[in-house]
Amino acid sequence: MLKGKDKEPGFYNRYTKEQLILRDHLAVDRTVLANENTFLAYVRTALTFFVSGITFVHFFGYILVEIIGWIFIPIGVSIFIAGWLRYQRMQKTLKILE
Repeated sequence: MLKGKDKEPGFYNRYTKEQLILRDHLAVDRTVLANENTFLAYVRTALTFFVSGITFVHFFGYILVEIIGWIFIPIGVSIFIAGWLRYQRMQKTLKILE
């Protein structure tokens, strides 16, 4: 059972900040940047679904296309929420080392 600081499972939780060498700090920096890049990809995908849904609903008169548009809107919102939650979880994990 993990206790105290090690409640969150992960590689870097085994070490204190003083035990890490330069290579480890650079790896953390790369991970932070990769996390931000991944979040931006989630935002881009969510925005695409959301705007496509609004466009389908607003500009097309076919009922099937409007239904697809109404389905795309909550999908876009849920993709954004999933990306935000993953981003926050990774930031919390990396906060130990910053």
